[in-house]
Amino acid sequence: MATGISDTTHAFEAAAVMKLLPAPPRLLALGEPTHGEDTLLDLRNELFRQLVEQEGYRTIAIESDCVMGLVVDDYVTSGTGTLDEVMEHGFSHGWGASAANRELVRWMRAHNDGLPTSERLRFAGADGPLEITHAASPRQTLTALHGYLAAHLDVELLPCTAETLDRLLGTDDRWTHPAAMTDPSQSVGRSAEASRLRLLADDLVALLDAQTPHLITATSRDDWDRARLYGRTAVGLLRYHYGMADTSPARMTRLLGLRDQMMADNLLAVAERGPALVHAHNSHLQREKSTMRLWDQPLLEWWSAGAIVNAHLGEKYAFLATALGTIRHQGVDAPSPDTVEGLLYALPEDRCVIDAPRLATALGDTRPAPRVSPWFGYAPFDPAHLAGSDGLVFVKDVPQS
Repeated sequence: MATGISDTTHAFEAAAVMKLLPAPPRLLALGEPTHGEDTLLDLRNELFRQLVEQEGYRTIAIESDCVMGLVVDDYVTSGTGTLDEVMEHGFSHGWGASAANRELVRWMRAHNDGLPTSERLRFAGADGPLEITHAASPRQTLTALHGYLAAHLDVELLPCTAETLDRLLGTDDRWTHPAAMTDPSQSVGRSAEASRLRLLADDLVALLDAQTPHLITATSRDDWDRARLYGRTAVGLLRYHYGMADTSPARMTRLLGLRDQMMADNLLAVAERGPALVHAHNSHLQREKSTMRLWDQPLLEWWSAGAIVNAHLGEKYAFLATALGTIRHQGVDAPSPDTVEGLLYALPEDRCVIDAPRLATALGDTRPAPRVSPWFGYAPFDPAHLAGSDGLVFVKDVPQS
């Protein structure tokens, strides 16, 4: 089974990655099979530095709240705030506690110091303002969009006043009630107020689009782009809350799909700026449908953000999955030799990047067995996805961060 595998293996570096791709991508996606391991984030940081220095990349996007990510972007581009404040307020999911994320932000700020605006590195959150326990209130994004439009357009063009938005939104804890994640009856997403807000959000986004020539001139492309982020996030959150109130069997499938759709919209916006690296879980970036089993429900399937972006960008989207040998501190020991991870674990390299389509060809009719993880937080690489990945990054052993 190992015949020809070494011929598909390269050192993990930007130059080797680029040689695997049919064309220079607009979005280079690097997936990870588990979260919270700084070893994998250090690899991401190293790749991003090489892409900046050798390939002209200027943006990195990670699986973190896109609105909170604006705090990070302001810091790395203009020094707003302090590093401690940014790590506390600029990341969701607890990612601000990561030493590797801190080093990424520190390095980006140092790199940007003294550079012209057009050459500065940018940071973006790819995820929506969503957590496992709740979804954010649409207040911040809706009011920010309304405020931007109100400051630069005649008041008669606006579909509502700020006071109307405030009244319809009510208190934020109505939207973020944790019970709503599992009990649709606890969600306000299909209330009369929420329905009215969905119409107003649509009107505000339409007004933003219609007034683009004036707004870019009156403000700046960056300000307009930020307003677009507020608009698509407000619309996405209101859709998500509507989905949380759904009582049909398709509820969770819809919610998972809506999250990845929001991620895809953010990534397509990032791609408009120029070549960018995006880092998130493999399941969000793969070209194939994603799957998950929750509680006692049937297997859930939905299109990942990567699949959506790939449909839009074609060869301008590239995807590198990451596979791991061991995570011993989580009970993940050496893989079985008949799995993809087991084949790669037998190689001498501690880390490498593999030409995934060539490996699929080398294996021929020999089908590696799927690896079974003893730990819920690690998703092994699906061998059926080899041909659909541009590359496979392999890390032999992941030490405790």
